[in-house]
Amino acid sequence: MLADPNTTDEAPEDRKLVIYQLMVRLFGNQKTTNKPFGSAAENGVGKFNDITPTALQELKKLGATHVWYTGVLEHATMADYSKIGIALDDADVVKGRAGSPYAVKDYYDVDPDLAVDPKLRMKEFEALVKRTHDNGLKLLIDFIPNHVARSYKSDAKPAGVVDLGEKDDKTKAFAPNNNFYYLPGKALVVPKGNDPLGAALKGPKEDQKYTETPAKATGNDVFSEAPKLDDWFETTKLNYGVDYQNGRKTYFEPVPDTWLKMRDILVFWARKDVDGFRCDVAEMVPVEFWAWVIPEVKKVKPDIIFLGEAYNPKEYKRYLTEGKFDFLYDKVGLYDGLRRLMRGEGSTDDITKVWSEESRGFSSRMLRFLENHDEQRIASKDFAGGTAPAIPAMTVSATLGTGPVMVYFGQEVGEPARGAEGFSGEDGRTTIFDYWGVPEHQKWVNGGKFDGGKLSQQQQQLRDFYARLLNLCTSNEAIRKGRFYELQDANNLAKEYDQRKLYSYLRFTDKQRLLVVVNFSATQTYVPTLQIPEAAWKLMKLDPLRQQFTYTDILNKRPASSNARVTLAPLSAVVLDITPKP
Repeated sequence: MLADPNTTDEAPEDRKLVIYQLMVRLFGNQKTTNKPFGSAAENGVGKFNDITPTALQELKKLGATHVWYTGVLEHATMADYSKIGIALDDADVVKGRAGSPYAVKDYYDVDPDLAVDPKLRMKEFEALVKRTHDNGLKLLIDFIPNHVARSYKSDAKPAGVVDLGEKDDKTKAFAPNNNFYYLPGKALVVPKGNDPLGAALKGPKEDQKYTETPAKATGNDVFSEAPKLDDWFETTKLNYGVDYQNGRKTYFEPVPDTWLKMRDILVFWARKDVDGFRCDVAEMVPVEFWAWVIPEVKKVKPDIIFLGEAYNPKEYKRYLTEGKFDFLYDKVGLYDGLRRLMRGEGSTDDITKVWSEESRGFSSRMLRFLENHDEQRIASKDFAGGTAPAIPAMTVSATLGTGPVMVYFGQEVGEPARGAEGFSGEDGRTTIFDYWGVPEHQKWVNGGKFDGGKLSQQQQQLRDFYARLLNLCTSNEAIRKGRFYELQDANNLAKEYDQRKLYSYLRFTDKQRLLVVVNFSATQTYVPTLQIPEAAWKLMKLDPLRQQFTYTDILNKRPASSNARVTLAPLSAVVLDITPKP
């Protein structure tokens, strides 16, 4: 018997986390100056302490189960903390006044910018961990395994820890137990045109004379002493035992020194009671390392989560099975497909391809999202130019599978990321490099009340939509652990069903059956009567010939109907609960 092409035989696993990502530096900042290239004193900077019990309770009410605190680790910056024993960085190899959170300067420390008292920064972070748990939420932090700041030096490392590169043989381009890759006999050439504070200002030591001899390989696999301006020139690549310049020959036995150092760093944070790691550019680190290190860390904290930033669908299965990741980004599949639909460019076939091919068999392990710190804001002119296209897309993102879904702070109030913040130009993204206030998000923060008191009615309605959708995800059995059945084939010939703009599917368990329909058209209203094929009724263990049903839109909280006829306004979504009549 041929398999039904409208579904999969994947056994659903309940992995419906709702992750709320926030940049700590920006989240609690209430200053509205927003001077391009402004200092922390001018533009303000959010603190660990700004994330109050009230804020956390509101995130929980939104539907969040986990908070990803972005930018926690100490990183290269132009801020001067030399008075508390942290060396001043050289602006030639720092991106932006605040610096990139992905150029880590000390894996064993937290960013002093984020503390009210920088000397007590770790205590303030530990208090945030406890506060998060006390408010019924779990937390993730970034782990950046592939590269570090050129200025990497751990001041906070525990006694007995040997620093990265401290015992490297710098006369060798590659050695299995070196932590870095070197270019012997060559000095680093800082790329010309790097102007981190704009033409008017100079950062500390900004003179294009930064010295690094021998030069180290750059973070994005550039083995040249002269990285380009669009390379990750402010970072150096870590060596996991792969000789890139000699056919990528591997030296994994005995276990390389970098592996051991990274395990110890992960265990250090696991013992600080973090609940998981979002692992930056996970595919740039060999899968063999993850296969070894994740079980090592789980010996210390068995339920700790590893979420990998991944962009190569051909490698997904390997990083999940062999590499033992809990979750991977679904960026090049579902995010990219939904983005095209939101811009009026794509086809619902892209969604079909994701579940039927790309993540078939492991969809519950793929993290779905529409925004994060790397991507453009939905409401920006560079993406969708408004918030309405998020309604159908977010509904699909959140309910297509049983895996996790993520929201980026400000997304739920339609933050458009307007303005050139400084190092981060006008690009539709909220800066990760500059000190800044996030205006629409600040309206929700409302002076620390976190009650949305300054939001417009439209913004309040948008946030209410996110709250209804995300709470549905965590409370609804069919979404958390139900099977999936696509209804495109069953409806593609119907007069009122335009399958290029409408997308529909069932999510169901033996106890609960849902029918999800979304409309990606920005102009057209559709009023289809949804057809459910016999095979789907059988899978749902219902008999339409002998039973009658009520269809209740539980997303929009509308009264029940006796049929599956729905009115789909432009850029809308419905989630119908199918209940047999007694």
